[in-house]
Amino acid sequence: MAEFLTTSLGMALIIMAQCLMVIAFVMISLLFLVYGDRKIWAAVQMRRGPNVVGPWGLLQTVADALKYVVKEIVVPAGADKFVFFLAPMLSFVLAMLAWAVIPFSDNLVLSDINVAILFVFAISSLEVYGVIMGGWASNSKYPFLGSLRSAAQMIYYEVSVGLIIIGTIISTGSMHFGDIVRAQDGSYGLFNWYWLPHLPMVVLFFVSALAETNRPPFDLPEAESELVAGYQVEYSSTPFLLFMAGEYIAIFLMCALMSLLFFGGWLSPIPGLPDGALWMVGKMAFFFFMFAMVKAIVPRYRYDQLMRIGWKVFLPLSIGWVVIIAFLAKFEVLGGFWARWPEIAQAVGG
Repeated sequence: MAEFLTTSLGMALIIMAQCLMVIAFVMISLLFLVYGDRKIWAAVQMRRGPNVVGPWGLLQTVADALKYVVKEIVVPAGADKFVFFLAPMLSFVLAMLAWAVIPFSDNLVLSDINVAILFVFAISSLEVYGVIMGGWASNSKYPFLGSLRSAAQMIYYEVSVGLIIIGTIISTGSMHFGDIVRAQDGSYGLFNWYWLPHLPMVVLFFVSALAETNRPPFDLPEAESELVAGYQVEYSSTPFLLFMAGEYIAIFLMCALMSLLFFGGWLSPIPGLPDGALWMVGKMAFFFFMFAMVKAIVPRYRYDQLMRIGWKVFLPLSIGWVVIIAFLAKFEVLGGFWARWPEIAQAVGG
């Protein structure tokens, strides 16, 4: 058996099994994320939320997914069929693809590449194409307006997310997620993590993540009050399900990035407690809770306000922070508070 696993066929089977494990984790998480999102929203509004299908309504999301799968697919007259069906597939596949490089612990990662951040950034910037194609192929006014808004919004906030990530890359001296997490390891537990030296950027990253994944209060592309449902207007059944799944998977990816870049990934917050994947999943769940609370509490922005905050507030702040971090790290102000690469060099060398 050991010999078979070293052959090319055996290695292919191992890689396929690993891929299936990651897909299974993301898809099962997705069911509970949608359920959690609805329950939190209901709790804030003092309602009960999903509570009929299964115990405490836990199987409501499964019932909804099955409903979407068995419903008829309606294609609008005049729609470009190929692009119309390609758009939701692209949105879903790209959202899943980014999970290939997300580590859950030191050796629990599908593809351990040393430019993982660059890969995630490239994939997440491609996701806007699914939205644009969906809006254009529908051959209708509302979806087209929604997709235009979404394209502008995602591109603007992509820039600030990129600049925020550069700050952590400068501090670490590496684009490898494992190195970034190891740089946050220390005897002070959660006070060693990057949230402290990069505190202003944690807030900026969280708000930019909301804007980039089209979550409230930045859900302008699907604003019910003016665009019915934005780029998803003409979609029904399985294609709509794929769009919805892609959206939630992208949100969960942002939660994972937040955990890895600023909150120590799989590291334990208290010195002495063992590190592990459970910490990583717990942190991701906590950030999703934050996303859900924002959706329930904050009113929607106007489109011009969204653009103004993106260009006039976030962009100058993130550029300024990159310059400040470059100086603080270069001259090793407060020792290794901002410059963590000597520690990594020692750890790798040791």
